[in-house]
Amino acid sequence: MKILIATDGSSYSNEAIDESCRMFGHENNEFLVVSAFEGDVPVMAEPFAISAEYYQRLEDTLEEQCNTIVGDAKKRIEEKAPVSVSTAVLRGFADKMIVEKAAEWGADLIVVGSHGRGFWGRLLGSVSDGVVHHASCNVMVVRK
Repeated sequence: MKILIATDGSSYSNEAIDESCRMFGHENNEFLVVSAFEGDVPVMAEPFAISAEYYQRLEDTLEEQCNTIVGDAKKRIEEKAPVSVSTAVLRGFADKMIVEKAAEWGADLIVVGSHGRGFWGRLLGSVSDGVVHHASCNVMVVRK
């Protein structure tokens, strides 16, 4: 079984990782841990224009943070379960990128944590809500 675990490094995501290991941490399963970041689009408005170099540094920092997050998640999984684990950092809107990566990779299941923000969180745009509504495979939302 191919299981994609989406993480943002939060305690909610760690709960999803732990539950995935508990339920699916068998040798014949394969995990892919992903984290996504949105790249900023430069806005040019004189006199407050910000240099392209600033945006590049910001994007590099976000990508570096995501690499750290997926690396930490991979270590957490390897300590708990004898499964094959790979990682990926995705650039774009998190819910959209998670769904696309799951389809591309052929995931059987997507696992995400839930911050439990209820109606207002869904109204404002929850990643787990977006994944649930757009994924072509099963989705497990883990509550803390």
